[in-house]
Amino acid sequence: MANPVLPSSGALSPLGLDAVRLAPGFWGDRVALNREVTIAHAHEWMEREGWIGNFRGELPRRGREFSDSEIYKLLEAMAWAGHPDFAELALTVVKAQEGDGYLNTRWSGSRYTDFEWGHELYCYGHLIQAGVARLRTHGQDAFTEAVRKAADHVCRRFMDGTETCGHPELEMAMVELYRATGVERYLELARRLLERRGLPALGPIHLGAAYFQDDLPVRQATTLRGHAVRALYLACGAVDVAVETGDDQLMEAVRSQWERAVARRTHLTGGMGSRHADEGFGEDFELPPDRAYAETCAGIASIMLSHRLLLATGEVVYADLAERTLFNVLATGVALDGRSFFYSNPLQVRVPAEPSDGINLGHSGGLRSPWFAVSCCPSNIARTFASLGSYLAAADPSGLRIHHHTPAVIEGAGLRVAVETGYPWSGGVGVRMLADGRGRLSLRVPAWAEGATVGYGPAQAADLARREAPFPAGARDEVAARTRIVRDATPGYTAVEGEWRAGDVVTLDLPMAPRWTFPDRRVDALRGTAAVERGPLVYCAESVADEPPLAGLSARLTPPVEHAGPSGVVELEVEAVLGEEESAGWPYSSRPAQPATTGTSLRLVPYHRWGNAGPATMRVWLPTTG
Repeated sequence: MANPVLPSSGALSPLGLDAVRLAPGFWGDRVALNREVTIAHAHEWMEREGWIGNFRGELPRRGREFSDSEIYKLLEAMAWAGHPDFAELALTVVKAQEGDGYLNTRWSGSRYTDFEWGHELYCYGHLIQAGVARLRTHGQDAFTEAVRKAADHVCRRFMDGTETCGHPELEMAMVELYRATGVERYLELARRLLERRGLPALGPIHLGAAYFQDDLPVRQATTLRGHAVRALYLACGAVDVAVETGDDQLMEAVRSQWERAVARRTHLTGGMGSRHADEGFGEDFELPPDRAYAETCAGIASIMLSHRLLLATGEVVYADLAERTLFNVLATGVALDGRSFFYSNPLQVRVPAEPSDGINLGHSGGLRSPWFAVSCCPSNIARTFASLGSYLAAADPSGLRIHHHTPAVIEGAGLRVAVETGYPWSGGVGVRMLADGRGRLSLRVPAWAEGATVGYGPAQAADLARREAPFPAGARDEVAARTRIVRDATPGYTAVEGEWRAGDVVTLDLPMAPRWTFPDRRVDALRGTAAVERGPLVYCAESVADEPPLAGLSARLTPPVEHAGPSGVVELEVEAVLGEEESAGWPYSSRPAQPATTGTSLRLVPYHRWGNAGPATMRVWLPTTG
């Protein structure tokens, strides 16, 4: 089955990419853009920067010590997407492999001499994930044989001992290779690598052992900490090992860490990581909007972890966080043209970035860049979009469960359906049966969707789904009149079960009124602010050419007004006031500041769309006034 995560057990069984065919819509358009534009863009830059040339032996070697991994992520994206350039690039990689299976363009002459920073095992992890993608989409060939040869080399070298890699990644890759081949030693190596961490297994560094998640054994940690991508990749590997070995204690440890990190260390967007210095989580409630790191790769890793926990448990909270992160981190990380990217995703930008057509040497947010000196995010985006269909739905023991609403044709658990919706711009979702069948259809009702309804009935309701999807505001009454049954659908999974005939339709109506969101008072940096959300989307104020000047605005907590933006996008407008001019001599006073009086309005755009109109300032959390 063509799927990046195929556990042998769990509450849910994933569907393959061939069972979920995305249609034009929010995610289908982005997956098509990824295949047609982003993959080629990344390929071109990797060739231009000499990272592919490293595999040909071109000198001097170029790129960082982990640049091999970017070629492997690109190969994974190509494999899932069925991209025609896969074979040529894969052959270039295969030719660089040494006789014993070792494969690394940076460390060939000094193998395994820097476990803290060398990234050798990390690179193998991405190589193996590319190999699994090729196995599941194409079958065995010279590339998959080379991947197996590399994996066997790693097993011989690292099965015994105390060593591990400073960047987790190999753990989940080895488990997936075990799932794809049935070879037990791959799972056993993953388990051993996991158990070594925190004993400690790595040497001291200036950032501290928590940066590597090497301060505590995985089972003893109470939250995700240290470098955000490393922590989330390690947690993914731990879930995989727990599922395949039946280790309930390990699974519960990861679930507990996820729960605390989500409750105390996660931004409104779903982004993870608050510190630039170590690209790390920071402490509980350390969530400054302007210093949010929220790396795109960390968002992708969070989606990967939530998806694994969802498959293992079937619990809706994991799908809810995955959706938040998909819409507000993954979709934000790449420009609308598919050719430039955010590395970090702050929730406030005070100074517009300078535009550049070349490599961005830094990681700060503010303007998407076509490439970075460390370009882990573009290739990660490419492989995630290429496999995105596998995240959307799954089978449970009773039928088909749809996690994420987007136009698609889905076949699984004895049902074949077409999903027709304008989500996230509208809240109407129509699921039309394409064939007769029997079983339960479960649709996710997000946690924010209080007041949702589900309707189901015979084929005549298909007219509404086709003609009016996305359903306009107020369509609930018409849905009720034209379907046999309408009932409330509380947050969670709402299930409809029965004997289905082709043309039968289930309709889900999600209320999409904009809502104000307020931060926990323990988040020091956010006191006195509020944000606006609508459906799964976080909104932000964006100012191109400092118009309006965001530094002087406060928002009134009145209901936001919806406006039609380009291509069906919903923009919002809130009432705001301009701050009074203060003395330039000293920004403090013995008297409280006087409330502003000059009224104005402030246009808000979906956070994932900001930064597409050129250099701009931006903020998600708005200072508020009465």
